[in-house]
Amino acid sequence: MDEHSGRRLARSTAIFSLATGLSRIAGLIREVVAAYYFGAAGKINAFTVAFQVPNLIRALVADAALSSAFVPVFTELQEKGERQRAWRVAASLFWLVLLGLSALTAIFILVAPWIIGLFGDPGGDRQLAIGLSRVLFPIVALLGVSGIVVGILNSYERFTVPALSPIFWNLAIIVGLVLGVPNADSTDGKLYVYAISIVVGTVIQVLLPMPWLRGLDGKLRVLIDWRDPAVWRVLKLMLPVTLGLGLINFNAVVDSVFASRLIDPSLAPTAIDKAFRLYMLPQGIFSVAITTVLFPSLARLSARGDQAGFRNTLASGLRQIAFLLIPAGVISAVLAEPITRLVYQRGHFEPSQTPVVAGALAAFSAGLFFNGMMLLLNRGFFSLQSNWIPTLIALGNLCLNAALDALFYRFGTWGIPLATSLVNVAGSVVLLVLMRRRLGRLGFGEIMDSILRIVTASAVLAGAAYGTWYGLDRALGRAFVGQLGSVGVALVVGTAVYLLMCRALKVRELGALLALRNRLKRA
Repeated sequence: MDEHSGRRLARSTAIFSLATGLSRIAGLIREVVAAYYFGAAGKINAFTVAFQVPNLIRALVADAALSSAFVPVFTELQEKGERQRAWRVAASLFWLVLLGLSALTAIFILVAPWIIGLFGDPGGDRQLAIGLSRVLFPIVALLGVSGIVVGILNSYERFTVPALSPIFWNLAIIVGLVLGVPNADSTDGKLYVYAISIVVGTVIQVLLPMPWLRGLDGKLRVLIDWRDPAVWRVLKLMLPVTLGLGLINFNAVVDSVFASRLIDPSLAPTAIDKAFRLYMLPQGIFSVAITTVLFPSLARLSARGDQAGFRNTLASGLRQIAFLLIPAGVISAVLAEPITRLVYQRGHFEPSQTPVVAGALAAFSAGLFFNGMMLLLNRGFFSLQSNWIPTLIALGNLCLNAALDALFYRFGTWGIPLATSLVNVAGSVVLLVLMRRRLGRLGFGEIMDSILRIVTASAVLAGAAYGTWYGLDRALGRAFVGQLGSVGVALVVGTAVYLLMCRALKVRELGALLALRNRLKRA
């Protein structure tokens, strides 16, 4: 990737990261509000399990899985000048997905008791978990059609609106919680308010990007063209993508089964989920941004047969993910407990729950960079329409994850996230080796050189951030304002030290960031 393309990647990623960051912050506020009302122990664990089941089905057949199969075919048709046909394919898939997932939702509502039964007695109330899952299952069909809309917008390199729409999803849930929970008479009623708020928020998230389809090359008409081979190609591509992404998400369900059955059904599932929400904040802001921005470009380069451009773009993305996620993982590990205390510890979230969530967060953080790496490499194979490779890797990861869960649950709640991190390491290494074989070379030496420099800078960051927090924590105390000051200053000092170290070590990814800053100053 040349210098101009590198700056364009940095600029697009910065814009998308800002939009995604706002939605993630809104999501964090949502989690803070939920923790205030429900804590991490008790019946909230029934909700956590109930939400994971439709969330898994969504990952299997909707949203990102569908978009990942759709974008390469839609982009390829556009590159060939078949724009009208591309839109016919999009419209056909829109209505096929809506009909198919609506039927699937109805089936899962019927079989919910058997599905929830796999988790034992989450939160001590299996019937509550069954009822909540039935309320939440319609999000599967809603997010399925959203996958088509978002895929179209991303194909036209319009990333901002899809990135911002989750903000309104989170706001709808927050409003629902604040207005509904205090007026509910029982814990069960309050949890149903939470579930209904999620469904309402999902409707808003799906409808919001629709107006931005206007003014493009076509529109989503009411039609289903069964005969178009491109429709069937998307569906065929979707099978391995569905299995690949679904198996990745199935790991979370396996984790919940171990946590609920073998550790503590009244705390462990929600403690892991709360830690996962914090862990996903930098993941969503940085690696999801880079991957979403690069995916249409990688699909376009693959369709053109530009292997050199594809290779350079992918390598640049991997280095950018390392530059952003390695320090993020380090800082969330060394400051896991103060971050957890600052974000969650109030209301029904008791001090005794903080170390459990913090331990899970630290264990998750060890695999943060590798998870981002896996995300981009998966999209790289999807762009090449070699979808079975990440699928087989995901199947191997699933088996490894279950085996490690069976070994590590004895460590307590944090053992489950540790298993996830080790699976991320193994999966990303295998994907990187296979991608290198597929492309001939991948600039592996340059990637490793950047990673070593970034790791060195991150080690200095860890000492600076923890030392700053430790000193201020004693001086400012554990009240909210004091925690905000100690953690906030530690993050600022750690970030400044990291950037200075990257400059001293001549980390090349910092150059794109500085070029973007200078460009914004001139603008």
